Amino acid sequence: MSLDSEELGSLFAVIGDEDTCVGFLLGGIGEVNEDREANFMVVEKDTTPDQIEACFKKFLNRPDIAIILINQVYADMIRPTVDAHNLEIPTVLEIPSKQYQYDAAKDSILKRAQSVFNPPERRY
Repeated sequence: MSLDSEELGSLFAVIGDEDTCVGFLLGGIGEVNEDREANFMVVEKDTTPDQIEACFKKFLNRPDIAIILINQVYADMIRPTVDAHNLEIPTVLEIPSKQYQYDAAKDSILKRAQSVFNPPERRY
């Protein structure tokens, strides 16, 4: 994409391990804007939860990002921040990684969707 990506549409952002980021970059989601800010973060073994949270908040505040994909293992590290985000855009999707299995019970979006389809019973 060019520097005019805002005119063409919104972007995906990825916070994940190297394999996850490389896969999405090979799929064409990579973008570096005019301020030299990338729309992805490769989480290394020495990356701190504070760094992950700072990147997540930066992606939340970027107007050109519509969807944030984050490996569930890293979402767990910043769970209060992920769960506090309740706007539709950017949508936050938790995805599995190669090393860690996906746990649907932890996924905040799935929990919200289930509450819509299975509301608590009313007692009259």
